[in-house]
Amino acid sequence: RISGHIVTLFLFTKSDVFTVLIPIMCTLSTFAAASHPNANRIPDIIIWIWLHLLKHDIYNQMLDQEEDQKNKPYRPLPAGCITAQNAADVRWLLVLVCLIFSAMYGIKALACSACIEALSIWYNEFGGDKTGLSKNILTAIAYANFELGAMAVIGIIDNIGACAVAFSSVVFATTLHAQDFKDEEGDRLTGRCTLVTLFPTFARMSMMIGIPLWSLYLSRLWKVDLVCSLAFVAYGTIVGARFMVYRTASAHKQSCKLYSVSNLESKNSTY
Repeated sequence: RISGHIVTLFLFTKSDVFTVLIPIMCTLSTFAAASHPNANRIPDIIIWIWLHLLKHDIYNQMLDQEEDQKNKPYRPLPAGCITAQNAADVRWLLVLVCLIFSAMYGIKALACSACIEALSIWYNEFGGDKTGLSKNILTAIAYANFELGAMAVIGIIDNIGACAVAFSSVVFATTLHAQDFKDEEGDRLTGRCTLVTLFPTFARMSMMIGIPLWSLYLSRLWKVDLVCSLAFVAYGTIVGARFMVYRTASAHKQSCKLYSVSNLESKNSTY
């Protein structure tokens, strides 16, 4: 029963492991720049990120069951692994757990935790996920709080780190609709107005142009060496072009995974 519950909780966050959890873990690369990095807190960072991610995902999936029936039937609610009432109980319990856990690491971590919860309520209860613009902006701000919270847990927030988080959040806000291509059919079914459903051609062109341009800008901003810069830009160009050329559902899923890797490279160049 315990292993079954663990699997159920993991399935709530499965689709965000490569898009949120792993990229944010690149914050650990700041160890190299930190004067006194607390490596003993690596497990704490993983737990902190995952608990907050789980809390938001349960909340979101409770409200989007119709969409998940179409796009992600393996998720716990459409698969019948947990009832909506039990999911709601776990979600509210996690609010308390996350706040208490964050308070153990200071006021900055607690503030990030509170901001993530406020953004989650805005996103899920007040239509923040219903339009492409608000969805991108709210998700980018939440993403920044995830990174800042992780840095607060390990105790290495500084001006360079804050600047890096700001740039990665802007990149995320302007390219986040990469994740909407694979869910386009379900979004149209539920009437969600994303950039992909409203302006599909523009959305594809923005990926083809935006990702390599951001790759070029960030590599120059952080003075990455020429070889790495060329590789960084070349990979961004390939990823961006995929969204324009390959348009099947399976291709979109693969492109989204590659996009997550490009975000990972973006963070590596930043830190």
